[in-house]
Amino acid sequence: MISDFRGKLFRALRKPPHVVAMRLLSESRAQIERYVAPRRAHRWGERWLLQHLSSPDIDTLWLRLGGRAFPACFDSEFLTSFELDCPGGTQRIQEAARRALAGEVDLLGSGPFVLDQPVAWHRDHKSGFGWPNQYAHDIEYNNLERPSDVKMAWELSRMQWLIPVGQAYLLDPDDRYASAVKGYLEDWMLANPYAGSVNWSCTMEVALRVVVFGWLFHAFKDSDAWRDQSFRMRFLTCLFLHGDYTDRHIERSDINGNHYTADAAGLVFSGLFFGEGCLPRRWLKQGWQILENEMDVQVCEDGIDYEMSSAYHRLVLELFFLPALYRLRHGLDVHASYRRKLLSMAGFIKAYSKPDGRAPLWGDADDARVLPFGGQHLNDHRYLAAQVEYVFTQRCVVPDNGSEELFWLLGPDAASASIEPDDEVTSQAFPDGGCYVMRSLGGLGHGDNHVFADCGPIGLKGRGGHGHNDCLSFEAVLGGVRLVTDCGAYLYTASYEWRNRFRSSAFHSTPTVDGEELNRFIDPSYLWNLHYDAVPQVRYFETGPELDRLQASHSGFCRLADPVTPIRTWVLDKLQDRLLVFDRISGSSLHRFTIPYQLDPTLRVGDLGAQSLDVNYGSRTYRIQWIAKGSWRVRVEQGWVSESYGLKQSNQVLVFECEDRSATLAVAFVPAGQSLESAQHWMEAMCAEADDFPVPSFRNDGDNAV
Repeated sequence: MISDFRGKLFRALRKPPHVVAMRLLSESRAQIERYVAPRRAHRWGERWLLQHLSSPDIDTLWLRLGGRAFPACFDSEFLTSFELDCPGGTQRIQEAARRALAGEVDLLGSGPFVLDQPVAWHRDHKSGFGWPNQYAHDIEYNNLERPSDVKMAWELSRMQWLIPVGQAYLLDPDDRYASAVKGYLEDWMLANPYAGSVNWSCTMEVALRVVVFGWLFHAFKDSDAWRDQSFRMRFLTCLFLHGDYTDRHIERSDINGNHYTADAAGLVFSGLFFGEGCLPRRWLKQGWQILENEMDVQVCEDGIDYEMSSAYHRLVLELFFLPALYRLRHGLDVHASYRRKLLSMAGFIKAYSKPDGRAPLWGDADDARVLPFGGQHLNDHRYLAAQVEYVFTQRCVVPDNGSEELFWLLGPDAASASIEPDDEVTSQAFPDGGCYVMRSLGGLGHGDNHVFADCGPIGLKGRGGHGHNDCLSFEAVLGGVRLVTDCGAYLYTASYEWRNRFRSSAFHSTPTVDGEELNRFIDPSYLWNLHYDAVPQVRYFETGPELDRLQASHSGFCRLADPVTPIRTWVLDKLQDRLLVFDRISGSSLHRFTIPYQLDPTLRVGDLGAQSLDVNYGSRTYRIQWIAKGSWRVRVEQGWVSESYGLKQSNQVLVFECEDRSATLAVAFVPAGQSLESAQHWMEAMCAEADDFPVPSFRNDGDNAV
């Protein structure tokens, strides 16, 4: 409690006066809400709700709301083709529904566990810690002193684990599905009165429930179990109060991120779901205005979400896209510039998706979705790019295992509308967001090449946010083999130590100097704040049919008494499926330079040699070899990688370390069939060219790149 208060006070002192004033006003309103909220919840009884929505009775209102369009597929005629369009999908859904009916859930790395009855909606089921039922604004849920994770309670209350039950009902209208979901909803409403539990403490959580509750309504609205008038009244009142709460507790700041976007999306969904009445109309207008404004603020011109995270890029695109789709379903306009940004965000997903379809583990990740329908791998984001492209161009490439997402959102025509992908695979630059993708069809026929390099700023306009200390870090797939990975995020408030380790410089494949962070931590307890020290500069980018070259640096260590600027060059040889990473670091005094390479956990790592290290994936072998100038030492040590929230697995890290005034290090990833001598000659030639790159320069020989 004391550390929370101290942190809030210190952060407040660093804010501009108008921001402090805005926050004080928000806090004052929150304290007034302590007394107003119970009265509002009581006021929204049957008579007032029906009167406000101009309906004579609950059944008439239910029927009218059920006839309104929603951004998803519910047509029973279309659903008959589901198994044909999505082979194996029925079995997956039935199994997920069976587990949900049994109260078995698996959330955020918890492993499967069975819910208590009644459900403990306010408990972190991993630590066992629970939060009291009291006014939401009074609940402290981030505490350094205990290993609790409020995201467990929030994730459970998002109810997304009940979506497969709704899908199973739509495919086979067995009323036990509807009855079970009704039971969970009644239990939740009883345990979570308006503004009276930890599940109301974060407005984003309220807004995301609006979307899922709306979908569950349309899935079960005609079921026998949901015909009970008292339940209908309680459910619609609860959903209306979700819109009301979101409207009254929007998470505004001087620099806004995905929470503000989620709040706005929840307002649009609330407004379009209810349709009539002054409040729903205001919610729709306000929410959409925020989304239009934030699209220009939060999304770079080249389509990258400014929180600098692949997982949050996916979440934010869903938050911008689904309200737009909802508007289109109601015949409302979506401005051309908004559509263009959505398509640009989809294009970034297509670029960063690796040959196996997975996204790089770039920046933070908490597995968040808005309306998840499919069973594809958690880190496969290609379905979303296909959804956006189909809506706005009527053309898309349906990815492997991504047809379910398209089917349930857009219908069978979208799920079967795949066009052949373009045979030409091009490298792309995203200079506004600072990301560069070098890729090609594998020259040796084993698999494709894909290198994702982060040469951009930290997240949230220099605040840190969900960005990491990863400038000049990268992921690499060569010949279809995943070689270098990023680390992911693992945990947030459940462990301040692990949170800070996973966002630290040492957990990323980027040079460090004297053990310093690229961007200094303001305080270990400020889990989403960093100093913006490492301002990047892209010095050169060139893509061609045989080679891609990228060179960049940053100012993260210019703050040292003896300033140091790391300069990194990447060269992708598309014909030979090999990659060179060349680092030059120099200063006037003695420094300790450290360069780690985070190797993918799927690799088997061989014995460390004098100038090389073999790594194996199945029957494939790649050789990592290096040319070092300076007193470099090399070792292999254990590291950690998190592909999903709450889970981590060990990997091997190849670490180079040197104490010198200046040093250079060239590291190459080469198919094992190529000789050491020929690879070394190539490395030397590429390093010599890198020293001659003009600074700064930007050239693009590809027709479709940039």
